[in-house]
Amino acid sequence: MAHEKWNEIRASLHETGERFSELVSAAPDPFAMATDAWTIADSVAHVAAIAWMDAILVDPDAAPPPPVPDLFERLPRMNVDAVHELNVVVLDAFAERGLAALVDRLRECLAFMHDHTEDRDPSDTVSWIGGAQVTLSGLFGHMINELLLHGHDIAAALGRPWEIPSRDASYFFGEFIVGMANNGVGGLLDGGGRPRARPISVEFRSAYTEPVTLRLANGEVTAHPPSAAPDVRLTFDPAAFNLMLFGRMSKPRAALTRKIVVGGRRPWLLPVFLKTVRVP
Repeated sequence: MAHEKWNEIRASLHETGERFSELVSAAPDPFAMATDAWTIADSVAHVAAIAWMDAILVDPDAAPPPPVPDLFERLPRMNVDAVHELNVVVLDAFAERGLAALVDRLRECLAFMHDHTEDRDPSDTVSWIGGAQVTLSGLFGHMINELLLHGHDIAAALGRPWEIPSRDASYFFGEFIVGMANNGVGGLLDGGGRPRARPISVEFRSAYTEPVTLRLANGEVTAHPPSAAPDVRLTFDPAAFNLMLFGRMSKPRAALTRKIVVGGRRPWLLPVFLKTVRVP
């Protein structure tokens, strides 16, 4: 990765974090519901806890200890379907719900991530849930996505506008997902249905990411250069793609607005692919 792009990703984390913090700080009632299950304060606590975990992954010797003492012993034994359970455990342990204190913690952790990666190689990996190997740039892409999605929820609850720039959103797929596919997903995707012997190849294209084919075979996903005839060809806007993946936009709306366009020789295999290659 060029140094300029790494600096862009790091700047995106800072700028998105500031937008999120300013949005949250203007919330008049921290206990208003942001989603069906979480208040605004719960959502901010969740985002702050992820930033806290990421800070430890970036530099475990310098970051403050996690809110759940055995958190990093739990991670290798988990898969993506256990993330909901982990969220409950972390939110119970991280009891702070004052917005000012939560925003302070979030900003502190995001600044730590930014400052402690200035001279790091963005392709360096950390061990994540299920032993998946996530690059530093992918860790940033995941954190940016958390800020964008939960900012979307909170802004909707407040009746405030919230922009999700496609460039910022693109780092989730281009750095986080593709980075794991390149470096190893470990047991993250275990439990996603019976592995198929016949591979499924899905080519992903957007104006903001490098074209790539993800290949699913025997329950393992790997990244490859685009081929002449993938099973599925998916053209996407990163902002809409992330909203759809995490249930904030319906699949029909994504298709009807042509934010997501599906083609290829066997487009009906996309749901089979996504049953394994899934997000919480």
